[in-house]
Amino acid sequence: MQKELDAAKTGVEIRILGVNHIGEESTNDLMTDGRTIPWLQDTAADSVWDLWNIIYRDVVILDEGNIPVAVYNLTLHDLGKPNNYDCLKSILTDLANP
Repeated sequence: MQKELDAAKTGVEIRILGVNHIGEESTNDLMTDGRTIPWLQDTAADSVWDLWNIIYRDVVILDEGNIPVAVYNLTLHDLGKPNNYDCLKSILTDLANP
């Protein structure tokens, strides 16, 4: 999806990255193996999962000030289904075109 978003003409650049939960550091290698997605490890000092009230497989969409404006859960909305994929892509592009 990132390549499609890069090609889209949006008012704001869209970047997808992952944030791993505190205590799951041992899975970082598995999550990044063979992938190009930027991957961050949450820390006790930042605690974004708690700050943003994230649950497993949430896509948290941030505004330009890194404030959450929408959440899309991938467990409930499998991106393997074209309608869900298109919905998330539309949410991202709509929010990037104020």
